[in-house]
Amino acid sequence: MHDRYPVRVEAELDDRLSRWLWLVKWLLALPHFIVLFFLWIAFLAVSVIAFFAILVSEQYPRGLFDFNVGVLRWSWRVAYYAYGALGTDRYPPFSLDEEPDYPARLYVDYPERLSRGLVLVKWWLLAIPHYLITGLFVGGAAFGGRVSDVAGDAYTWSGPGLIGLLVFFAAVALAFTAHYPRGIFDLIVGLNRWVYRVAGYAALMTDRYPPFRLDMSG
Repeated sequence: MHDRYPVRVEAELDDRLSRWLWLVKWLLALPHFIVLFFLWIAFLAVSVIAFFAILVSEQYPRGLFDFNVGVLRWSWRVAYYAYGALGTDRYPPFSLDEEPDYPARLYVDYPERLSRGLVLVKWWLLAIPHYLITGLFVGGAAFGGRVSDVAGDAYTWSGPGLIGLLVFFAAVALAFTAHYPRGIFDLIVGLNRWVYRVAGYAALMTDRYPPFRLDMSG
C-alpha cells in the first residue's frame, strides 16, 4: 500500500448522467469560469507571498494556505462537473470550503514546516519532469511550467490533451448509451489526481515530491 500523499483527490461517479447535458455545460459553468479566472490571479499572488514567508519562517501562513487549497478545491469541482471529467450533473457550489456531500473533493494536509532550500527550486526546476507529463494530460499549455496552467486550465475543456480526449470519448458514450464507461472514468480521475498533486507541490503546499503513478480508484 502506498503512503498517503498530502494532496488527495476524490471522486464519485453519478449513477445516472444526462445523455445531452454535457453539450451545454460550457454555458452553465460560465459563471464559475469567470470567478475562477480571478481566483487564479489571487492564487498566484498568494503563492508569491507564501514563497517569501517560507523563506523567512519555514511556514506557509495558514490563512493563505487555506485560501489556495480552496481555489484548488473549487477548480476540481468545476472540472469534474464540466470538461475535466463530466462525472456529475450536480451543479458545483460557489465555495472555497470543503463540500463533503459533493461528488468531487480535494484535500491538502497542512505542512507544519517547509524547507527554505526547496522553495527556491521545486516549483520550477524539480517539477519539470511532472510539467512535461501533465502537459500531455491537460494540453500544450502546461508545458509552460506554470501552476496555473497545470491545474487552472483543467476546469475548462482540455483541448488536445489526453484528459480532453478521454472526456470526449466518455461524452460520446453517454450520448449513445447513457452510460459512462467505468474504465475511462477511473483513468480520467487518475490523470486529474496526478495533475492536482503536481499543482499542490508546485504551489509550495508540500515538500513531498509527487509520485510518478496513476492512482485510478475514485
